[in-house]
This record gives sequence, structure tokens and C-alpha cells, in this order.
Amino acid sequence: MLKAVGGRGWGEWLQFKAFFAILLNMSSSPDGIDRVSNRAMITIYSADHVHQNAAVELIDGKLLAPFEHPRRAEMVLSQVQATELGMVLPPQDFGLAPILRVHDRDFVEFLQTAWDEWLQAHGDYDALPLNWATRTMRHDRIPETIDGKLSYYSFDAGTPITRGTWRAAVSAANVALTAQARLQQGDRTAFALCRPPGHHAAANFYGGYCFLNNAAIAAQALRDGGADRVAILDIDYHHGNGTQAIFYDRADVLFVSLHADPLQDFPYFLGYADERGAAAGAGYNYNYPLRWGTTWEQYRAVLLDAVEQVQRYRPDAIVVSLGVDTFCEDPISRFQLASPDYLQIGAILQQLDRPTLFVLEGGYAIEAIGLNAVNVLLGFENG
Repeated sequence: MLKAVGGRGWGEWLQFKAFFAILLNMSSSPDGIDRVSNRAMITIYSADHVHQNAAVELIDGKLLAPFEHPRRAEMVLSQVQATELGMVLPPQDFGLAPILRVHDRDFVEFLQTAWDEWLQAHGDYDALPLNWATRTMRHDRIPETIDGKLSYYSFDAGTPITRGTWRAAVSAANVALTAQARLQQGDRTAFALCRPPGHHAAANFYGGYCFLNNAAIAAQALRDGGADRVAILDIDYHHGNGTQAIFYDRADVLFVSLHADPLQDFPYFLGYADERGAAAGAGYNYNYPLRWGTTWEQYRAVLLDAVEQVQRYRPDAIVVSLGVDTFCEDPISRFQLASPDYLQIGAILQQLDRPTLFVLEGGYAIEAIGLNAVNVLLGFENG
């Protein structure tokens, strides 16, 4: 069982503040009567995500405007409010302790200081790495200069560090932690509207638009709060390589992922079906790599199998890494799911009948991200 969280005074004040804001911004129902939502799902959201607002990323051999930008979260929030999904609350500050339960201290300290070091060395523009230690190169020495540190602690050049990166990343972690605290307090479900996303970040490196692994931090906090077994179900288009690496040798956190085949797509070097876990974690990692062009019918069949694996594990709580870049119009993905399919995804997940935390990951079709993400939540709520 999950243990209750004590000392709710500050949290209750935040609830009142958010509830008052909702009263000021009620939407009209079809019958013209303004009302507060009677839905139960709480959304946790922080406007601090806007501080991760990079100018460029390196993709397809070009420096382009990032696909991961503030409008993503704003569109999801807008849809949450438009559908009256439930109350929207700000996060609490949990400090560094729960982050350090997942991430190495030297990596966290790097994220805290990287921008200042880059600014001093190069100037006021986005920080991107130069090269990576591969194959015959050494991995046991951390460079002293910021250019070397960026390369050491990252795995791609599509994840710029900016002036506000740390502020945004730590706020996303607090969003996830606040949502998991709702489960500890007895809620059956909560939605962590996180940005930047997190599932590509491992214990000691960042990449794939991710800096801190929000889903992993929440899962570990659930364990620390009394859950004996936690399952993470990752339905993002891209494999959650960071989450897998964090829990790969553990049996207390099951990792199950449906994603694009790494033979064809990012992150390329992890996410194969034969990766089943190691040491105590052997048998507690399931990957379902899917080929480009995967249809809803194909995806649904695999999702049902993945859900069966979670059901067999009998977790006390479930964390869903909710990526909607499986959408047919996503600009950097190649599956064929349509918006109504996400309602069915939510209904399938509801059958697990466990306390469930949804953590926002990817989705880059900006005009549809809110609809698709909230459709999963509505499908889950309505069963």
C-alpha cells in the first residue's frame, strides 16, 4: 500500500489558490451554464517550463528551430481546461533529494552550472556539445572545460542547454513529484503535465530533449513512499532509453515500452526486444519495437500484450510515460495513429485498475498534441 503524505498545509493552500483561479476562468458548457468540472483527475502544471526555450537544434544535418518548445505544454494545458478534465494545480518544491535518488550528483551539479560555464566561455547563445566518447575512447575522466562536459554528459546535439534549462527541468521534476504525491494521498490517478520531457535522460546523461527523468523520479518516489512494486509503461514513439537504463538491474520497477524500432529510429542504440534486464532485474524489462508505418490495429494488439505483462507483474502503482508522437501527422515520427485512437489507449490502460500517474513525454504535432494527450486521459477516466 502507498503511505499517506503528512503536513498538507502548504499543499492545501496551493489547492485553494488553483481552485480560485479555475473559478475565474470557467468555461461555458453547451447549455450555457458556467460550472466547475466534476471530473476527478488532477493536473499538475508549472509555467516555469517556458524557461527552456532554445533557438536551434541540430536535426537532419541542419540547425532548425526546435520541435520541443513551450507551445507544446501550453496546448495541452488549453485542452485540459477546455474539456474540464479537473483542477489544475501548481507543483510543490521537493528539493534535490528525490532527484538524487535517480540521478548522479555530479550530473545534477553539471546541469545546475552548465549555462554559467558556457556563458563565460562562449557567450549568450544555446550550448550544444561538440563530440562524444565512442568505442575505443575513454569514459572514466570528466573533462574540465564546458565543451568537454557537454559532450561527456549528453548523447545528442538536439538538446540545447539555455539560460533557463535548469529552472525548467527542475520544475518538471517537481510537477511529476507533486502528481505522485497525489497518488500517495489516495488519488487513483493524476496527470503530470511535464515539460521538458524526461524519458531519454539516464542517471548521468541527457539528450532527446530530456534533462531529468521525470517518470523515473516519480517511480522512485512511489517506491520510497511505500509501493513495493511499480510498473512504468512507456507509450512514446521513441524508446525511453534513460528510464530503461535506470531500472535495468532492478526487479522492483518493471519497464515496458512500445516504440519505433531502433534499427530505424532514434535513439538507435537501445530498445531492442532482447533487452530483458540484468542481475536482479532479469525478466523485468520488455521492449516492443515497431516498424515505420505501424497502424492502430497493429499498435493495439501489441499494447494489449504489453498491458498483460504489466498485469502479471501486479504493481502497486503504474507510471505511464505519455508520448503522443505516435500520431500520424507528427513531424518527426512515422506511426499511423489517429486522434480517436488515443481514447481507446486510455480505455485499455484503465483496465489495469491500479493507481496510475500519467507523465507527459513527446508529441510534436503542435495543433493536435493537446487533443491527443487529453484523449488518453478522457479514455482512461471514462473507461
